Amino acid sequence: MYKHLTSVADNKEFILSKQVLRSGTSIGANIRESRRAQSPKDFVNKLYIALKEADETSYWLELLNKTGYLPDDVFESISLDCEELVKLLTSIIKTTQKKYGEVDE
Repeated sequence: MYKHLTSVADNKEFILSKQVLRSGTSIGANIRESRRAQSPKDFVNKLYIALKEADETSYWLELLNKTGYLPDDVFESISLDCEELVKLLTSIIKTTQKKYGEVDE
């Protein structure tokens, strides 16, 4: 998707596509970092950051779709994946908080 957007985009859409790349890759980086968390609270914190990045990615995707730079079929597919990731992260956070008595931050 990023390659497609950068090959057809003018400067504004190039900036938006860079935002998608930044927030989208940050999700995985924070999940990876959570594997080496120092405590359950640190683990949850890193997953919260990943969750926020997933939400931000969803926003940029919506913006690109509404401006016509991301076709509906591509948007729907990626958006569903993003929603599923949000659900998984939310579930892991809640389960961890329940298990270790963490409070919502």
